[in-house]
Amino acid sequence: MKKKANAALAAQPKTFKQRMQSDNAVGYVFAAPFIIGFICLTIFPMGLSLYYSLTNYNFVHADFIGLNNYVRMFTGDSRFWYSLWRTFLYVILAVPLKLIFALLVAFFLTRNTKIASLYRAVYYLPSLVGGSVAVALVWKQMFARKGMINGILGAIGIDRLNWLGDKNLVLFPLALLTVWQFGSSMIIFAAGLKEIPTSYYEAAEIDGASSVQRFFKITLPCLSPVILYNLVMQTITGFMVFTQAAIITQGGPADATNFIAYYIYTQGFKYFDMGYGSAISWVMLVVIAIVTLIIFKTSKKWVFYEAGNDD
Repeated sequence: MKKKANAALAAQPKTFKQRMQSDNAVGYVFAAPFIIGFICLTIFPMGLSLYYSLTNYNFVHADFIGLNNYVRMFTGDSRFWYSLWRTFLYVILAVPLKLIFALLVAFFLTRNTKIASLYRAVYYLPSLVGGSVAVALVWKQMFARKGMINGILGAIGIDRLNWLGDKNLVLFPLALLTVWQFGSSMIIFAAGLKEIPTSYYEAAEIDGASSVQRFFKITLPCLSPVILYNLVMQTITGFMVFTQAAIITQGGPADATNFIAYYIYTQGFKYFDMGYGSAISWVMLVVIAIVTLIIFKTSKKWVFYEAGNDD
C-alpha cells in the first residue's frame, strides 16, 4: 500500500517551484566552469595582488609594510610619473588614429561591391597577428636606421631619421603598429554602419546634401554609440600596451617608451620587487577607471541615441 502511495506521488506533475529549482540546478552546473575559472583566475589573483601591494614580496618572502609602496610611488619614484605621462601620450596619439583609420576603412568596405567580404577578411588579418612578437620584430627592422622606412625617405631626398633612438619620434612607430591592428574596431564599425537606415541617406540626398555632409550629419551621429564603445575598449587596451615596448625598444630611449605595463613587468620580474609592481598595478586600475568614467560622463554631449539621451 505504501509503495503504491509513493508511486502515485512520484507520478504527480512537478510544481512550478520544483521546476524552477531543477532548472536553476542545471543552470548552475553549466555555469560552474566559468564561475570556478572567474574565481580562481580573476578574483583570487586580484585579491592576492592587493595583499602583495601592501608587502615587500620578492618571490621568497612577503613582509607586511602597509602603504609604504604607495608612499614610495607617489613621493619618491620619478620614473613612475614619467612612465604614466608617456603612457598617456601614447594613448592620446594611438587611440584616435586607430579609430579614425578603422572607421574610414569600414566606411569604404561597407559600400556595395562584389568582393567586399574578401576585403573585410584581408583587412582583418593584421589584427590576428599584429600583437605577436614576430610582427614586433619585423616592425623594429622596418624603422631601424637602415630599415625600409628610412630607405624610402632616402629615395625621395629626406635624411634618415632615428625613429627608435629619438625620444621625440619613438612613439610614432609604436602608435603606427597599433593603428595597423585596426581589424577588430573596423568590424564593429562595419556592423554599426549596416544598422543605419538607408532612408536617412535618401532623404538627405533629396534635400541636396553632399556625401561629406551626409557623413558628418548622419553617419557620425548615428554611429556615435559604436564610437563610444570602441573608444572605451581601445583606451583600456592602449593603457595596457606592452609588446611594443618590450620587444622593439625595451623601454628606451631614456624611458621614453617605459609604459606602465612594461614598468610593472620590470619591477616585478627584473628587479623582483613584486610588491611594488602590484601597487603600481592597482594605481593603474584606478587611473583607467577614472579615464573611462570621464569618457562616459562626456559622452552625453556627443553620443546620439534614437530613443533620446537620458539625463
